[in-house]
Order: sequence, then structure tokens, then C-alpha cells
Amino acid sequence: MLENFKHTIKKELIIYLLVVLVLTLIMHSDLLTNPSMRINLMYEKENYSHPFLYSFFVYSAILILRKIIDFISAIFTKNKD
Repeated sequence: MLENFKHTIKKELIIYLLVVLVLTLIMHSDLLTNPSMRINLMYEKENYSHPFLYSFFVYSAILILRKIIDFISAIFTKNKD
């Protein structure tokens, strides 16, 4: 049971980090061309937490959607048995 929990946590953490990465690249495309400038701007404005908050909201929406799809698919799977 603990191994299943660890596997689930790793999977969800990977999904969350992918959401962070994708949102970062979408919102700050200059990060690919000049990362030092983006990091300096972040340092000057002291807004360290906003990427994680935005990513958390998007991740939460994706998680809710995934769970709804799992629930619906479980209903149809039970009906076929």
C-alpha cells in the first residue's frame, strides 16, 4: 500500500512540474532566449510564488477533470460486467 502511495505521489509531482514548466514557457517565452534577464526581473520584483500558485490552480483543474473522467469510465466499466 505504501508503494502504491509513493508511486501516486511521484506521478502527481511529475504532472505538477510539467504544468509549471509548460506555463512558464507559455507566459515567459523570453526565458528561453535570455534567462538571466528573467531571473533578475523576478529577483527585483520579489514575486517568487506566483508561478507555483498559477500552476496549482491549473493543476487542480486538470486533477478534477481527470477524476471526473475516471469516475465516468468506472461507471461504464461496471455496467459492462
